[in-house]
Amino acid sequence: MTDHSTNVSEEELHAYVDGELTQERRSAVEAWLAGHPDDAALVAAWRAQADAIRARYGAVANEPVPARLQLDRLTRARRPWYAVAAAAVLVAFLAGSAAGWMARGASASAPDAVEIVTSDALQAYKLYVVEVRHPVEVPGAERDHLVTWLSKRLGYELRLPSFEQTGLKLVGGRLLPGPTGRPAAFFMFESASGKRFTIYCTRSPIAQAAMHYTESGSSAGIYWVDRNLAYVLSGPAGRDWLFMLAQKAYDQLDTRATPPG
Repeated sequence: MTDHSTNVSEEELHAYVDGELTQERRSAVEAWLAGHPDDAALVAAWRAQADAIRARYGAVANEPVPARLQLDRLTRARRPWYAVAAAAVLVAFLAGSAAGWMARGASASAPDAVEIVTSDALQAYKLYVVEVRHPVEVPGAERDHLVTWLSKRLGYELRLPSFEQTGLKLVGGRLLPGPTGRPAAFFMFESASGKRFTIYCTRSPIAQAAMHYTESGSSAGIYWVDRNLAYVLSGPAGRDWLFMLAQKAYDQLDTRATPPG
């Protein structure tokens, strides 16, 4: 990721996010980021994750650490508070819940990014799925224009799957703000009975992640990442049906053929 032949290391990038650099080193890192957009994107993603963890789990940092989670003092001193909080939350999840994320083969940093992106996608789904007259910006009848427009705005060639064999018709799509400042594409599909499903797509700091399933009330989403492109398929809660649609979408998207630019 980071060119270690320079004086800016990955450790310094983390320290920059944590606000632990001197003004001189901070200026050097900012100059580095100005010329290295990939590192700048990672820094933005780390900040977004830290903000999300702080907002949702900040109280954990003020609670006594259970004996089973005690780390040696040196390790605790070197880690930012939100990393300790996230570790406590993760252990609590593994110990007390059999539902929620169903990750297989994802990287250690995946759960945070999964939660942030999927939360945004599910919020968008809940917001627009109930719209009658204006659920999308561009109607499905203008499919080619819709895909071309959103591909240009996102900066890579989008591939929109078809669910016609399952009885779902494309309603259309719209442009949305993504969780790390990048744009996101949002496509809506509808069944003959009126059930709606959406696909949310944006860039991800994680290169690969297996499919995950989560529920939020009567809605649910399945998230996966392929070659730094994150996808969330959302719809009415129902694991089997969503996984079937997600697999069909994954097979058609074939992002390996067109890596992001």
